[in-house]
Amino acid sequence: MTWQNKVALITGASSGIGLETAKRLAREGIAVALVARREDRLVDLSREIQQAGGQATVFAADLADEMERVRVVEGVRSEYGGVDILINNAGFGWFGVMSEMSWPVARQMVRVNVEAVVHLSLLVLPEMVERDGGHIINIGSVAGDMPVPGMALYCATKAFVNALSVAMYRELRGQNVHVSVVKPGPVQTEFFQVAAAQAGRQYVGRVDGVTATDVAELVWHLLNRPHRQAYIAGWLRGLPWLEFFLGRLLDRFGPLMLRTQMRRVRAVQKATGR
Repeated sequence: MTWQNKVALITGASSGIGLETAKRLAREGIAVALVARREDRLVDLSREIQQAGGQATVFAADLADEMERVRVVEGVRSEYGGVDILINNAGFGWFGVMSEMSWPVARQMVRVNVEAVVHLSLLVLPEMVERDGGHIINIGSVAGDMPVPGMALYCATKAFVNALSVAMYRELRGQNVHVSVVKPGPVQTEFFQVAAAQAGRQYVGRVDGVTATDVAELVWHLLNRPHRQAYIAGWLRGLPWLEFFLGRLLDRFGPLMLRTQMRRVRAVQKATGR
């Protein structure tokens, strides 16, 4: 498809991958509907895009709320006439053992990471199929291929997104409507800091992964050359095989690694008084 003058709805657009994807698509002449809770950040991004000659509209919303999702899609239809591209990027993590996770946090994660992906897809997919054109790109994670201790529910939500995306891709084969899933490894965003904060902790360590700009470039590539899934960095495509052959090692040493990480976190918290 020619994407110029089309419309992209991007969730989680206030930072990281969503923000960089919005800027990347806007540079290609795509009108971007920016969705996130932090309205002030969306307004700043919208101004930046408009000053660069692009089109952007802000839709501040909490995607854990079903009616908010409906409001956003109806607002985009009212503003632009419809959705040609849906980027399901919004999501968050939580770091710690599952037994310490509260139900309200778990429920919120399922609503944002899973329910919002399904609901928004169902809201826009029929119109894409009817006009035989459109693309849904879901931001998954390698964590869905190799579940790790300390992020059990997050890994489960991403496994769901990965499986849903591939199945939808196969359902739509032969049409001009596509579904893809992007599976990043560590990305240099505020994800890990937020995940730790969700658990009432301070993030310890640094992230040496790819940048959010790298992921945004991959999204643009998928729009032009659709595939069912894409890993970044590329070497991560071998991860499912590593899980198959080395999963038992993670069974054995994963708990030890998690305990070591948690000791470091608690030591930092004690030292800083947080």
